[in-house]
Amino acid sequence: MTRLHDDDLRFHIATRAIHAGQHPDPVTGAIMTPIVQTSTYVHEEFGKHRGYEYARGKNPTREALERNVAALEGGRHGFAFGSGMGCLTSILLLFRSGDHLVVGENVYGGTFRLLDKVLQQFGLACTYVDARDPQRIADAMTPATRAVLLETPTNPLMRLTDLRAASEVARRKGALVIVDNTFATPIFQRPLELGADIVWHSSTKYLNGHSDMVGGVAVLNDDDLATRLQFVLNAAGAVPGPFDAWLCLRGTKTLAVRMRAHDENGRAIAAWLADRLGEEQVIYPGLASHPQHALAAAQMRGFGGMISIELGTRDRVKTMLDRVRLFSLAESLGGVESLISHPASMTHASVEAARRAAFGLTDGLVRLSVGIEEVGDLIGDLEQALAGL
Repeated sequence: MTRLHDDDLRFHIATRAIHAGQHPDPVTGAIMTPIVQTSTYVHEEFGKHRGYEYARGKNPTREALERNVAALEGGRHGFAFGSGMGCLTSILLLFRSGDHLVVGENVYGGTFRLLDKVLQQFGLACTYVDARDPQRIADAMTPATRAVLLETPTNPLMRLTDLRAASEVARRKGALVIVDNTFATPIFQRPLELGADIVWHSSTKYLNGHSDMVGGVAVLNDDDLATRLQFVLNAAGAVPGPFDAWLCLRGTKTLAVRMRAHDENGRAIAAWLADRLGEEQVIYPGLASHPQHALAAAQMRGFGGMISIELGTRDRVKTMLDRVRLFSLAESLGGVESLISHPASMTHASVEAARRAAFGLTDGLVRLSVGIEEVGDLIGDLEQALAGL
């Protein structure tokens, strides 16, 4: 668990990305945070240590990452985990059997799998709603509701939730608001400022940005809630190794400039796809044709590099995915390289077909994670992959 000083927030977020939570090594003066590769720490004497006892509980490299991401989100406490799902699992261990959650229906497939296939058998109940409408969130709440779990923009349908409105609904019922901010990152959206209680990321994605580690990060403000999450972190032990923490910290230094590049390429490619395929086939919050574009423009500071397109049939999807060269067919997102995927058979394969169909995720949907390559090269790759379709 880490805590920031208020004056850390006086700097621009691009500056905080490089400096927050990090200090030159006191022994050598090294400007980069050292990788403290240890499992345990020697006590100075019986009953006295330097704040570190065992690396599952605390590690200096991990703490630097936690402070850094907390500063980016404008939060007081940061916690790093060994994966995004390890992060979410640890958050959900704050609840108990009989508790009820209201969950956005189009969350990441792994989030649904964890809730529906694992935690449900321990008595955690969930109601899935179209979170685009705050009234549907309100209607789904019961006396047992303890949290509203949201993702905005959603994966892969790019649907948005009005976080201020949703937070007001939850607050009236005494429920927490937990937001997956992986797609937008704190560069483009800061849910804590909009009323959320906990914001979390798969740091594997944009925070790291180089597709070379797996991790998760949670940030919050409430001291008591932070104490509880620190207890879960230590007790359950879903923590990252120091090298993975260091890799992510290396990534956050360039987060601001990378996100500007993702956003620039994303806007250009979405506009080109809308012209090529028709606006109704392209799902991107930055397009004026997106039904929630006004909310995106008000709630976000950029639109990013995540785009979905509807090709109609699985056969057309296969043709396109077999042709791409610069866009690599792979799971994950948020790296400097462009990726492309088929959510129905990849990221959301664990969601039953009938459930996918009910909220609009078809077999013809393709998801693009636009990287930071030269945009003309990316458009050329998409042009040749879509030829004849």
